[in-house]
Amino acid sequence: MQRNEFTLGLRDSLPVGVGYFAVSFGFGVTAVRTISAIQATVMSLTNMTSAGQFAGVGVIAAASSLWVMLLTQLVINSRYALMSLALSQKLGRSFGVVQRLIVAFYNTDEIFALAMQRPVPLTTRYMYGLGVLPIVGWASGTLLGALAGDILPSMVSNALGVALYGMFIAIVVPQAVAETPKRVAVLLSAVLSCLFTWVPWLKTVDSGLAIVICTVVAAAVCALAFPIQDKEEASR
Repeated sequence: MQRNEFTLGLRDSLPVGVGYFAVSFGFGVTAVRTISAIQATVMSLTNMTSAGQFAGVGVIAAASSLWVMLLTQLVINSRYALMSLALSQKLGRSFGVVQRLIVAFYNTDEIFALAMQRPVPLTTRYMYGLGVLPIVGWASGTLLGALAGDILPSMVSNALGVALYGMFIAIVVPQAVAETPKRVAVLLSAVLSCLFTWVPWLKTVDSGLAIVICTVVAAAVCALAFPIQDKEEASR
């Protein structure tokens, strides 16, 4: 039964692993312009966050301080804390502290979605199987992308670099169209970003810090304007 659980986790995560390979290839092509191929691969082996890694490379390229890096990663990756709290409610009794820490390492958006939709309590072997292919796909894609970035023509490298932006747009736009709060958050973030790009006295703000400010301000405004009601309040 336990062996079948591991195999089932591998099977369920196969599409995620393939998708991670494709996205991380583009990340590797982009990252190698700022850091080495080995550094990019180590980053992907120790971090499973596309947005966080891309922003981190941007902070490194801008020669920003470690405090800016810390704040940037804290804001971008804060959602994982909420996802881990939700996921912990579905973990079986076999999960100790060490097992929970291992799962927390690769608890990405897609893995969280796969785990939460399973109707039965989660086992350690299933969760381990769920994480193998995404980790391998993310790390190997980064390595191959970083190596290819040095030999591919600049036109192809630039096109692959844009692919990561395309992924973000594909994720954000449908949600922004469907829900007003998210649409307001995206538009407000875009306006603030433009201000930090074009307004003379705002242009002097560190680019990494500007990302943090835009994210926090947009999130705060939308939290005040569109508060989430409790189920009891909504039913009244």
